[in-house]
Amino acid sequence: MAGAKNFYKILGVSEKADAAEIKKAYRKLAKKYHPDANRDDPKAAERFKEVGEAYAVLSDPKKRKQYDQMRRFGGLGGFGAGAPRGGPRPPGGGAPGDPGFSFDDLQGGFGNISDLFSSLFDLGKKGQEGGAAPGGAKKPTGRQKGENVEYVVEIPFLTAARGGKISVNVAITEDCATCGGDGAKPGTSLKRCEECGGSGNVSFGQGGFAVKRPCPACFGRGKLPETPCPSCAGRGAVRQQRKISLNVRPGVETASKVRLSGQGERGRAGGPPGDLIITYKVKPHRFFRREGLDIHVSVPINIVQATLGSKIRVKTISGKKVVLNIPEGTQSGTKFRVRGQGIEKGERRGDQYVEVQITVPEKLSDEEQKAMEEFAEATGLRH
Repeated sequence: MAGAKNFYKILGVSEKADAAEIKKAYRKLAKKYHPDANRDDPKAAERFKEVGEAYAVLSDPKKRKQYDQMRRFGGLGGFGAGAPRGGPRPPGGGAPGDPGFSFDDLQGGFGNISDLFSSLFDLGKKGQEGGAAPGGAKKPTGRQKGENVEYVVEIPFLTAARGGKISVNVAITEDCATCGGDGAKPGTSLKRCEECGGSGNVSFGQGGFAVKRPCPACFGRGKLPETPCPSCAGRGAVRQQRKISLNVRPGVETASKVRLSGQGERGRAGGPPGDLIITYKVKPHRFFRREGLDIHVSVPINIVQATLGSKIRVKTISGKKVVLNIPEGTQSGTKFRVRGQGIEKGERRGDQYVEVQITVPEKLSDEEQKAMEEFAEATGLRH
């Protein structure tokens, strides 16, 4: 980084951007530069981490306020002329120009920034239990629960209404089974990462201003395999497709969620796996339309049926057809209620509403034309 980084510029947002704009920009850029999607571009990992660092500060109101204050007073403006470089540090932090200043001086610190990058790269945000310890300390290096994974799944209208089973293919990043997640070929050992000196973090900046981030060489582990694992190329993790069968309860709607415990990302250091959170999105149906627990349909009838009355058969979500009596003189747009043929949810069940629409034939045969004219004459409809 030449000079200090402008986090607003990195995310491509204005200094007045609200939390929703910042989050949207971060997710878009994080997906774009994620290393899994840019394996042949070494610069993508660098850009990916910059985006995460920017989001770590701008998404936290307290850190963002401190960052803005430092920028306002010249601490981030290329470490402007006159910025103090020596002398004692003020209580509680240090001036932006002080050689000892880093983003750790921001109240609360960054916590473990690498956790920010873990993934939201299939269908949105993934959560992880734990978070940063009080005071910005890093997460413990022992057993950690795996990340939760969120997926949006489209389901057919009738499956949502009646219930049923669906299968979902979920992409999960898991510890490599061959090397156990350390990235080393079985039977070989690990060595200290020379890039970070075994700390798992590297600092960058200019002058006295520095930011810590996970080491890109060892992925924050502090160690490198002497011989990389052939299954994961030394990364310690692999991306796999997992097929999961779901039981859909009757009456689910768009935005309904279901949590599958232990079906998320694998835990670290023997920790328990995270959860899989499925959000349903119900596909529209060409005939049925839902309003609460009620079902609405539109059925065409002809002029004769509407005028003289008739019986029609109408489909329901159960798959069966019901017989509906159309009285004489029915007008287009009239609605009929069929009780108990809506969606059942718990002890409640909706109804089905049938709206009839009178259709007029575009073309009549000679015989039909003559019959229509006679009808019009007899009823006085034609003048």
